[in-house]
Amino acid sequence: MKMKLNFKLIIIVLVLTNTSWSQTQVDSTKIVRVLTFNILHGATTKGDFNLDLIANVIKDANPDYVALQEVDFKTNRAKKYDLVTELGWRTKLSPLFGKAMNYDGGEYGEGILSKTSFLNSRRVALPYYDDHEPRAALEITTVLKSKDTISFVGTHLDHLTNDKDRVAQVKKINEVFSKNKYPTILAGDFNAEPNSTPINILEEIWTTAYDKDNYDLTYPSDKPTVKIDYVLFYPKNRWRVLETKVIKNTIASDHFAYLVVLELLDK
Repeated sequence: MKMKLNFKLIIIVLVLTNTSWSQTQVDSTKIVRVLTFNILHGATTKGDFNLDLIANVIKDANPDYVALQEVDFKTNRAKKYDLVTELGWRTKLSPLFGKAMNYDGGEYGEGILSKTSFLNSRRVALPYYDDHEPRAALEITTVLKSKDTISFVGTHLDHLTNDKDRVAQVKKINEVFSKNKYPTILAGDFNAEPNSTPINILEEIWTTAYDKDNYDLTYPSDKPTVKIDYVLFYPKNRWRVLETKVIKNTIASDHFAYLVVLELLDK
């Protein structure tokens, strides 16, 4: 009888602690590369329409999962393209669109791109007031190479100066996704700065990936002044941050794409 030997690739990474650098073993089958990217409905800061440029930013980051915001579905301004499907084709990632509202002869909302197939997906409408823009959260549940199941959520919160809608939206996000059966990642353009009320409410449930004492700004891409793009995770004890990176492309969108590399930890 021949014995089968199963080998897991173990990567040695350097983890910065409060006092020194130390070596930590990382299981490559549990690494998750997450990108959030507001794509300005397919436009660029030059005012043209260049999906290949946007796709190249995504491909260069080599993400497992992408949360896309300002995604048009067959609108007039996007030349009747289904943007998330077009970007999926260009990046060889599986696409999913979630409608937030009707717009300009088509629809407008969230997109997800994934290296893996979906066990299931759902769209959650988020609350809004008066005649403000509707918003939504889009979720997939999927399986990693390690055979662990996780959920991934992308969203785009209200953009108005008054944070009334954003506060209601993050409360809804906490209410819905804190009940998830599987470890969950939340990513998107939250239109809120660190230490703002909406971010503080999210952090009652979620853990943010950025260094609160030293973080890069994400908007606007020509002369960034604020951080409004985030990756968060839940529960805290199931995830470890390995890397964060703001991708400083000034042409592809008015937002920088934001990459976070996480490791799923055992229970």
